[in-house]
Amino acid sequence: MNNTQFAHTSVLLSECIDSLSIKPNLTYVDCTTGGGGHSLEIATRLGKHGRLLCFDRDEAALAAAKERLASYLDKVTFIHRNFTDLGEVLDELQIENLGGVLADLGCSSHQFDTPERGFSYQHDAPLDMRMDTDAEKDAFTVINSYDEATLRHIIFEYGEERFAPRIAAKIVAARRNAPVRTTKELVEIIKSAIPRAARENGSHPAKRTFQAIRIEVNSELDAIEPMIRAAEKRVIKGGRIALISFHSLEDRIVKQSFASLSSGCTCPKDFPICVCGNKPKIEILTKKPILPSEHELIVNPRSRSAKLRVCEKI
Repeated sequence: MNNTQFAHTSVLLSECIDSLSIKPNLTYVDCTTGGGGHSLEIATRLGKHGRLLCFDRDEAALAAAKERLASYLDKVTFIHRNFTDLGEVLDELQIENLGGVLADLGCSSHQFDTPERGFSYQHDAPLDMRMDTDAEKDAFTVINSYDEATLRHIIFEYGEERFAPRIAAKIVAARRNAPVRTTKELVEIIKSAIPRAARENGSHPAKRTFQAIRIEVNSELDAIEPMIRAAEKRVIKGGRIALISFHSLEDRIVKQSFASLSSGCTCPKDFPICVCGNKPKIEILTKKPILPSEHELIVNPRSRSAKLRVCEKI
């Protein structure tokens, strides 16, 4: 792949940059570099001693970002790691002036639009869906080795799919004859499990199941809270954490994590004095999430479900 072809439109770009309130000579982290759109805007605002750490599990994304950030390579460190390792990496690099952390929790447009990656129900491709192509677990493994109860749970919980029991049963029945190998085969199995009326109304019938399988393959939800807590512990006073979510499961984790870190005493109300010693660690700056503008929705329809939440270390 030519990395210049790595296409990804950065969501809520100006809102993210404004929310980070970038100070020139501090260190910033882009936990989900993608094609480097957000990273480039951060890099242009770094002073002489400013630094940017770019994380991504997708080596193709990092390669594309290196091209995009070619003028700022003296300030940028590229890290092929999951952002759940944020705390460990910051400690290894002995970062003490962390001014802010940004994470766009969605898949990149490039991943969806590259058929061979197997993310999309719109293209026929091998069942893959790995953000990190070196990872062992892929969609083929999930679909062909998980038992019916586990598949049902994943599809219902991660996809919020009401027909999860029927879909899981159909998958297990189909693979008894032969392994399910391609996205097209999986789409047809899902369609056969969903009543015609439900198929003909609303979004693509495979959308929720594909989301669920992708989340399971990449352990997407498990990484969010550890990353937030690692960021909070290491940003300096006044440092910002800005997170973009794309579905209710992600947003719920971000919202609950922020709420927990912003709360003070957790003692029962009838205690005469505080014995827990907990104090608020952050101030939530977005009581309601920031949403894409009407203009952005027209230019980039994929931004429709995006929500940006921001907090500041106190």
